[in-house]
Amino acid sequence: MSYKILTPQNLQDYLYGYENIKEFFEGEELQVQEIGDGNLNFVFRAKSKKDPQKSLIIKQAVPYLRCAGEDYPLSKERMSFEIRALKEYENLAPSYAPKVYLDDEEMSLVVMQDLNNHIILRKGLIQGKIYPNFSEQISTFLANTLFYTSSLYLQSYEKRDMMERFNKNSELCKLTEDFVFTFPYMEHETNVVEEMNKELANRLFLDMEFKKEVLKLKYLFMTKSDALLHGDLHTGSIMVNEKETYVIDPEFAFFGPFGFDIGALIANLASSYISHTVQNGNEDYREWILNTLEEIWQKFEKKFLSLWSRQKESALLTQGFIDEKTLKEYQKEFMKYILKESAGFAGCKMARRVFGIAGVEEIRGIKDDSLRKKAQKISLSTGVALVKNREKIENIKDLTTIIRKCDEWTI
Repeated sequence: MSYKILTPQNLQDYLYGYENIKEFFEGEELQVQEIGDGNLNFVFRAKSKKDPQKSLIIKQAVPYLRCAGEDYPLSKERMSFEIRALKEYENLAPSYAPKVYLDDEEMSLVVMQDLNNHIILRKGLIQGKIYPNFSEQISTFLANTLFYTSSLYLQSYEKRDMMERFNKNSELCKLTEDFVFTFPYMEHETNVVEEMNKELANRLFLDMEFKKEVLKLKYLFMTKSDALLHGDLHTGSIMVNEKETYVIDPEFAFFGPFGFDIGALIANLASSYISHTVQNGNEDYREWILNTLEEIWQKFEKKFLSLWSRQKESALLTQGFIDEKTLKEYQKEFMKYILKESAGFAGCKMARRVFGIAGVEEIRGIKDDSLRKKAQKISLSTGVALVKNREKIENIKDLTTIIRKCDEWTI
């Protein structure tokens, strides 16, 4: 059918045009609610009025940036890249992606499993919840999705074929280029600068050393094609409970640098740590956050290298080319580079959330003005420190030390 924006009033008619969806709900009347609070899309929950346990999530892209309004047009075809990424995840990391029941690229729409027994990770972290399996599960997702879509596993023609399915996601890449690497560090109409933070914003906007380093990272983002990335792997794009982890919302999916997804996750865990620090959160919980961050990297590195050790032929390596000792030295340097890169991207992600168009709830949502100002200053200073000091990082402890010293950094 031709594209039209769906509403709670017409969604049932659309869904029941597909026999598998009608069978899922056994043809019962549906209750539909718009539940989205994201920046880009409309999200609905449809559930059977007779049996509310039967429910599905419907996500539709609209032709503009939702958080900015219709004055910011955005191609609705971005949903095609989310659909393609979800299909890749189904092969590469099936335990960590929601099941897809229907994809309709013409309607820029996907119907998927309702993770109604899970919570958005960001909200769980704000509430101080502990997720004992998270580091194990998210590290597996990262290792599998990054390794198996890279030249460390694929042959060149295989990787080029896969890249072709994602290389037109340029509009959302441009959003990242603008809203992660550019606009938040200059005077721009989309920024949110409260009166109490104008001096801090001015210092940021005039920090040319920081901007030079951001340009280096932006260039990496624009030119490196290491692997298929989620592209927006923050704690609002992960749903969890004490047993399971699911990654959602990969509409920004593209081929980019290994460290970008890892850096986004580091940034959001660091923001949570800072939020709890400023609001006098439980010390044990703050330690759990940083321990989890360290475990994610350590487990990711171990799993990534394990996958690599089993791959004897790829676009990069031909069997017999290099001896085992030299290869291990190369792999050690390779992983260290990814960590440094991740730290730099994490810093940009943290810094951009302070004044940029899409702040994070754990920082910008603090009600007390003085605490919010303090949290924003510390978050910004820590982000800048990660960017400026990334080349000095030799291991994950060096990175978490920068976060632990969050209230000592200045810009």
